[in-house]
Amino acid sequence: MSSSMPSAAGRVVACIDSFARLTGRIVAWLTLLMMLLTCLIVILRYGFSVGYIAMQESISYLHAVVFLLGAAFTLERDGHVRVDIFYRNYTERQKAWVNGIGSLVFLLPICGFVLFSSWDYTVNAWRIAEGSPNADGIPAVFLLKTLIPLFAALLALQGVAEVLRSLLTLTERDN
Repeated sequence: MSSSMPSAAGRVVACIDSFARLTGRIVAWLTLLMMLLTCLIVILRYGFSVGYIAMQESISYLHAVVFLLGAAFTLERDGHVRVDIFYRNYTERQKAWVNGIGSLVFLLPICGFVLFSSWDYTVNAWRIAEGSPNADGIPAVFLLKTLIPLFAALLALQGVAEVLRSLLTLTERDN
């Protein structure tokens, strides 16, 4: 592989990583919004004895967005929890083997399972336009449930990038 011209696999990895970083930046701003909204809720509740169900539910929605849509970004940044007693001492090639096999054997099948098992759940929520069980709540639980298959798809996409990155590491020639 020439260092001046990235391979097709390298371009795919770069594109997927770029998308994950964009998603991560958006999620980071939503985290700030969630914090500010939480402060506002506390001030309104305890300072003025005013509460809004929809505003309180929005924290749960934002938390779900941050967690579920931030997972692929976290994988791209190698930020997921790992027992690295051995891994931290591995060479780059050994790490590539672990990451590639782990993605193929564990990550991608789990993402497939989550996508498959959440599909009907999400479709049914859309079919009935599921809303909050609270009268003054957010009437968009169906959007919240849509995050589950979206999470699986984004994480699987990043998993494909991890597999390709591992293959690139394992196939590159030592210079």
